[in-house]
Amino acid sequence: MIDISTTLGPLRLRNPTMLASGIMDEDAGSMQRMIDCGAGAIVTKSIGIKSREGYANPTVIELDHGILNAMGLPNPGIEQYGEEIKKLKRTKVPIIGSIYAADADEFASLAKKMQRFGANAVELNVSCPHAKHYGLEVGCDPDLLHDIIKKVKGPVSLPVLVKVSPNIMNIVEIAQTIEKAGADGIVAINTVKAMAIDLQTARPLLANKTGGYSGKAIKPIGVRCVYDIAQAVDIPIIGVGGITTGEDAIEYFMAGASAVQIGSAVYYRGPEVFTVVCQEIKTWMKNHGYRTLNELIGASFQ
Repeated sequence: MIDISTTLGPLRLRNPTMLASGIMDEDAGSMQRMIDCGAGAIVTKSIGIKSREGYANPTVIELDHGILNAMGLPNPGIEQYGEEIKKLKRTKVPIIGSIYAADADEFASLAKKMQRFGANAVELNVSCPHAKHYGLEVGCDPDLLHDIIKKVKGPVSLPVLVKVSPNIMNIVEIAQTIEKAGADGIVAINTVKAMAIDLQTARPLLANKTGGYSGKAIKPIGVRCVYDIAQAVDIPIIGVGGITTGEDAIEYFMAGASAVQIGSAVYYRGPEVFTVVCQEIKTWMKNHGYRTLNELIGASFQ
């Protein structure tokens, strides 16, 4: 019997595949579809205090080896989106509310509302590479990040996960700050800041000019970040970036991740990617003499 269940602090997942924020999580219906397709947990789209329209089109472009996007954090605001979370109340799969804000008080307010609406955990988006005054501008400041986590942990009993960016030089310092502030886990990584230019018009392809790059091409960056972070902290790590197959996930586990989030692969392999990846993980483990996921986590450490 191959056991691929995993734990993230108090959260127990039937399998280690999670839907990443920003993919098929606009409403309860789309999230339920991902649950039905085998996701072990769901991360909502990033939600703010008030509604936000996001950027003008074009916002998403498929490139040779991945997807470039600058959506601009479009969302209906926490009060309206909370109704979607309520509809998933009876599901046995953990629902993790992704939130973004400009300061500690806003983050704390959003976390309290996520808890009230029924989320099982919150993910602090402090790493979006293309939203001014949010995301990366927050997540690269250790002092501000420490204050945010402390402020969030005070009024809520939910596990708090923090999503970090690969676009910073001090990712290990940031990870240690996250642990010291009392967070329950680290999500690594968000998209890589990037851009593309149309040769015919000599103009950037995205309306926002720059965006976040995801997909297969960023997997080595994600694996390296997880490996570095895992050497410096003792809290669980969730690996993200370029995970398309079971072997991709296993590479992240060996680097120190306890679970993985899947995003772009939903586009490339369809919603059934969660079930398929889990089966690929089990097959690989069976063929290589592993019985539990814990045996794989950090296997590359020497």
